[in-house]
Amino acid sequence: MKLTHMLVFVALFGGGACQYTYGYFNWLSRIMGYSRSYSNRYFETELEPPLPTDCPAECTCPRIFPKAMYCDTRRFKYIPKVPARMKYVYLQNNQIDGVPEGVFDNATHLVWVVLHGNKISNEKIGTDVFSKLTNLERVYLDHNNLSTIPFPLPKSLRELRVAGNMISKVPPNALEGLDNLTMLLLNDNQLEDIGGSLKVLKSLSFLDLSNNHLKKLPDALPNSLHQLYLDFNHISVIPNEYFKQFPKLQYARMSNNELTDNGIPLNTFNVSSLIELDLSHNKLQKIPPVNENLENLYLHANKIKEFTVDSFCKTMGWMSFSKIQVIRLDGNSIRQDNIPPEMHQCLRRARIINI
Repeated sequence: MKLTHMLVFVALFGGGACQYTYGYFNWLSRIMGYSRSYSNRYFETELEPPLPTDCPAECTCPRIFPKAMYCDTRRFKYIPKVPARMKYVYLQNNQIDGVPEGVFDNATHLVWVVLHGNKISNEKIGTDVFSKLTNLERVYLDHNNLSTIPFPLPKSLRELRVAGNMISKVPPNALEGLDNLTMLLLNDNQLEDIGGSLKVLKSLSFLDLSNNHLKKLPDALPNSLHQLYLDFNHISVIPNEYFKQFPKLQYARMSNNELTDNGIPLNTFNVSSLIELDLSHNKLQKIPPVNENLENLYLHANKIKEFTVDSFCKTMGWMSFSKIQVIRLDGNSIRQDNIPPEMHQCLRRARIINI
């Protein structure tokens, strides 16, 4: 047997293996956050401080993430005491029904609070339980039993997830002062009308209102929007020049609504910032005109009968053509023999054309 092979064999299976197995895999134990105490000096080191003992016994606080506490998926009905050093608390997928006042008072530097997949109701959320956390950036409360957005929330908040609840309205003052909020997920609720309650969110970039009961578009939204999702609602009309108020908007999804040709003014989607537009699963009979900068257009599962080139190109030439890369028109009534030959000149950048 070669010397190198023998050394490996002895290290793994030698007579002293039982005594030193933990030492050999000590690196793995440190990564996983586990700790064992031994009186033998073999395991002592001055470079690695002892693991703090303030972590709740029912949770896990890995050594490599000393400011994170994992208490998820453990059938908890309560929130355990959070050590003062923590910044990230994971409590998702439990049976917690409330967030009582003072539960986070010991950990005022929390940055993330993850509580999705529980049974939390508004009646059991302390009045100032979140507003006291002045460094809080993300709150995940999706898939609980909320009937409205918790209030008040700290001004430091950047991301709020309350999808999959029973929220039917957003009071005008519910989001006041959240000037740093960039992402809001309100999808899968029972909203019928948003009104202008979201206008106060000056930095909002991502808004998901999909799968609600909206019959009209929100009256006013922040002009900072970059992504807007309104699919799976009951919207039939888009106000004239509605999307012109969002100079940064790049992604708009309105699939699975009740849009008709009469409900879409002529230049509704002639917005130079738009990159992706989804109007699939509606009741359109014509291709609405879009801006030449648009790259992805989804119109499948409508009632469109004709391919109109001027919906993409007002004029055609060497320097005048559409930037469309992907267009889906399948599930309509367009016949292949009715496709005009100039389509390929107009859509010369297209990689995928499904008809």
